[in-house]
Amino acid sequence: MAKVTMLTMAGEEAGKLDLSDKVFGIEPNEYAVHAVVKNYLANQRQGTQSALTRGEVRGGGRKPFRQKGTGRHRQGSSTDPSQVGGGVVFAPKPRSYRYTLPKKLRRLAMLSALSAKVADKELVVLDKLSFEAPKTKEMVKVLGNVKAAKKALIITAEKDENVIKSASNIPGVRVSMVGQMNVYEIVGHTSLILTQDAVKKIEEVYA
Repeated sequence: MAKVTMLTMAGEEAGKLDLSDKVFGIEPNEYAVHAVVKNYLANQRQGTQSALTRGEVRGGGRKPFRQKGTGRHRQGSSTDPSQVGGGVVFAPKPRSYRYTLPKKLRRLAMLSALSAKVADKELVVLDKLSFEAPKTKEMVKVLGNVKAAKKALIITAEKDENVIKSASNIPGVRVSMVGQMNVYEIVGHTSLILTQDAVKKIEEVYA
């Protein structure tokens, strides 16, 4: 069972915390992480692109120019894709790019992402994280105390408006909850900052 040093908001040691090997100590599966990140990005696509085919563009009723004598290739319709203002070959149409992945694969990807953060020493555990009022300056100070990277993802057990608002104006820093965290954000941020309560909740869900 891996152990991690908990820190206070001031960056001082607050004891050791045991991490479940089932959640934070597995061998990361790169295929699972890649598949889930790809799925996440595909599901974010709006799929609203659209273009007109030759049957939908305006015109085409009259032969654009005579058959012979112009030195140009023969053409019977102005809607042909080779003509300026003509239709588009295999034109894209609005569609959904969403697809689902097996639950076991999504779970494996999450465990792999969390375990990779521990292995790469990019995991920071705080004994608690709370502010009396939203203060960006205080959040910047905390991040500096724990030596977090510029791109940091903060995970809390429950929603805390003061924490969310304190980090909202800091470039590269995002706050999420255990129930909303996803593999894409974990992989996309260099530092993963968890509160002690968040660690316990993650282990309850995934252990």
